Amino acid sequence: MSTRVLWVTNDLPPRTGGIQQFVGNLLRRVHPETTVVVGPGGDVGVEAADAGERHRTVRAPGAVLPTPAILQLVLDVARTHRPEVIVLGAAWPLGELAGPLRHHLGVPVVALTHGLEAGMAGAGLGHLIARASRHLDAATTISGFTARRLEGHLRAGVVREVPPGVDVERFTPTVAGAGIRRRFGVPEDAVVVGCVSRLVSRKGQDALLEAWPEVARRHPRAWLLLVGEGPLERRLRHRIEALGGDARAVLAGPVAWDELPATYAALDVFAMPCRTRWAGLDVEGLGIVYLEAQAAGVPVIAGRSGGAPETVRDPRAGEVVDGRDGHALTAALEGWIADPQRRAAARGPARSSVVGTYSWTVIAEGFAALLDEVVAQGVR
Repeated sequence: MSTRVLWVTNDLPPRTGGIQQFVGNLLRRVHPETTVVVGPGGDVGVEAADAGERHRTVRAPGAVLPTPAILQLVLDVARTHRPEVIVLGAAWPLGELAGPLRHHLGVPVVALTHGLEAGMAGAGLGHLIARASRHLDAATTISGFTARRLEGHLRAGVVREVPPGVDVERFTPTVAGAGIRRRFGVPEDAVVVGCVSRLVSRKGQDALLEAWPEVARRHPRAWLLLVGEGPLERRLRHRIEALGGDARAVLAGPVAWDELPATYAALDVFAMPCRTRWAGLDVEGLGIVYLEAQAAGVPVIAGRSGGAPETVRDPRAGEVVDGRDGHALTAALEGWIADPQRRAAARGPARSSVVGTYSWTVIAEGFAALLDEVVAQGVR
C-alpha cells in the first residue's frame, strides 16, 4: 500500500523554474495517488495544471510561507488526509513549520534543500538554515557541493542526496530540432550554440554575448540562440541589437515546456557559463539544464559555480570553464564549434552519463526509499 504523503510547497507548477519542475516531477512519481499538496494560489492556469495531475492539490489564497494561517491550513488538510509523512518543498523558510507539524500530527517531516540554502550557508547565514532544520527528521541535498556547504548547518537527523532528475524518454537524441531553427531564423546548416535558462546574471548569458563577436568573426556558420525569460531580457536584447545582424545572435524568449526537447535538439553545443555572485549567496546548486542537454546528446560548456561542474561527468561530453574568464570561454566555444567530429563523438557519452545517475526513475526510487525510511523510524 502506498504511503500517504502531505506536501507543503511554495514552488509548484504552473509556476516556471527549476525548483518547480523538480517538485512537480517528484510528485508525479512518488506515491501520487496517496499524496495531497498544499501549494500557492493566485497564479494563472492553476486549475488546468492541477486537473492534469494524479495527486490532489489544495491551493492557499497566496504564497505558502511559515505563517500561522498556512500552518492552520496544513493542519486542516491533514485531519482528513491523515498523512504518514510531510514533505516541505524547501527547508528555508518552510522548515519553521516542522516543529509545530510534528507536535500536532505526530509524523516525521522531510524537507528539500536547493541552491538557495547552500548559498545562504556560504554567505554567513548558516544559522538561519540551522534554525529552520532543527526539527526535521530528514533533509535532501541536490549535489555534493550543496551537501558540503550545508554540512554543520543542516540539523536534520538524516541527510540524503536527491538531485533533480531528467526525463530521459523526453530528452533524447532522436528528437528533431529543425522546426525550432526555422522559427527563429537559424539556417539548417548553422553550428548553433545555445543556452536555455532564466535570463539572470548568475547564468552568464551576458558573458556569451561578450565573447560572441570574436567567435562569430572566426566562424561564419556559428549562431548563438538564447532561450528564456527574466530580468536581463531588455539588457541582452539591447546588446544583441548593438552587435548587428552579422553577429548571428538571437534572443528567442521562452518556449513552452513541451517544446524543450526540440529546443535542445536544435543545438550543437549547450553553453551556460554560470558564476557565483553576491559573496556566495547566488550560486548554481546543480544545473538541470546541463543534464537535459546531455540527455539529448548535446555537449555542454558549464560554468564553475557550485554544483554545476558535477553535471559534466564525462570529459568527452563537455567541459567546465570559469564564467568570468572571457578568454577561457571563447576558447571553449571555438573548440566545440570548429570540431564536428568532437561534437558527434560527444553524443553517446553525454547521454549515458545522465541516464544511469540522473534519470527520474533512479531519483524517484531514491526519494521513495527515504520516505519509507523515515516513516518506519517514526517521530523521535
